[in-house]
Amino acid sequence: MELLSQTEFSNSIPTSGEKIELSVVMPCLNESATVGICIQKILEAMARHQIRGEVIVADNGSTDGSQQIALDRGARVVPIETRGYGSALRGGIAAARGRFVLMGDADDSYDFTHLNEFVDKLREGYDLVMGNRFQGGILPGAMPPLHRYLGNPVLSAIGRLLFKSPVGDFHCGLRAFRKEAIEKLGLRTLGMEFASEMIVKATAFDLRITEIPTTLSPDGRDRASHLRTWRDGWRHLRFLLLYSPRWLFLYPGVILFVAGAVVASLLLPGPRRIGTVGFDVHTLLFAAMAMLIGFQSIVFATFTKVFAISEGLLPEDPRLSRLFRYITLEVGLAVGIILILAGTGAWALGLGYWGARHFGPLDPEKTLRIVIPGLVGFTLGFQIILSSFFLSVLGMARR
Repeated sequence: MELLSQTEFSNSIPTSGEKIELSVVMPCLNESATVGICIQKILEAMARHQIRGEVIVADNGSTDGSQQIALDRGARVVPIETRGYGSALRGGIAAARGRFVLMGDADDSYDFTHLNEFVDKLREGYDLVMGNRFQGGILPGAMPPLHRYLGNPVLSAIGRLLFKSPVGDFHCGLRAFRKEAIEKLGLRTLGMEFASEMIVKATAFDLRITEIPTTLSPDGRDRASHLRTWRDGWRHLRFLLLYSPRWLFLYPGVILFVAGAVVASLLLPGPRRIGTVGFDVHTLLFAAMAMLIGFQSIVFATFTKVFAISEGLLPEDPRLSRLFRYITLEVGLAVGIILILAGTGAWALGLGYWGARHFGPLDPEKTLRIVIPGLVGFTLGFQIILSSFFLSVLGMARR
């Protein structure tokens, strides 16, 4: 590779007191074979496009001399003790002095020569500019088939579905952003899921996001990749689910509760048949179980959403705020007590039915149609009372 001339090199690195526009942050763990090449490409691109910037190598404990190579090529090395892709990037971003940050891997798989396109989009007013490898091109051998045709497309599709994100390539490691805007998101993850967290939070907090095509080339490593397909894939999926209480708790809960209520209402009057299949009190019992699990799942969705908003993980939800104006602790207590009394009444009715038969043998098909609704009402009543108190505690923390 042709090295920068002394004039080009001095023009690409700001002197003391000069304002830095762009900080390029690269996480690094034993990248001695490629980190110098990446730094050289970045400095050449900055000099060519007259961008005042710096290169930061966020070193995560390299033992192969990557730090010295980075220093010799003109980068600033920031040691990051806590291991992890996200941890290294968070440390590097915190140390960045530019108002724009471009992050990319130090394995020479991403094309840093067109970093000016990212900067141009940020100058236009975008907060996050994502690279898209599926639009720009994936060269042969650059991405394993499992990642290219299953992992990345499926996880990106799930992210778009759950969060209505405009990003088509959730896991592209080449992206640029306004430092101030991203720091306000309070990113927390330490591993590979950091890439998803940035997009999810940027979408949730209504940052301006756009994409540009970027090319992915085979990396120049002389060692195996740090990426672990199934472990890191699961961590991405787990993060997406945990960050979406609607899809993790609310929607499944509503489906279970409604389905259980419909089946129970059909079976309470008596057994029913569909074709040659008969449904009776045993199915009614499962319907009752579905209602209880569904209601608990709905409550968990509410707990999670309130907690996430309180911790700054999600933005305020006006719909939730309006709902809590009407659903107060007192309303929850009243509804819970009514359900408990209704359940107790049903059991009293069942006890009277038993007494009328001199406390002897009973017909399960009749008694269970009294006992099961009483059980559901009694249990839901206590769930509502306990949930109302807990939501009030969360509400006190928010206030």
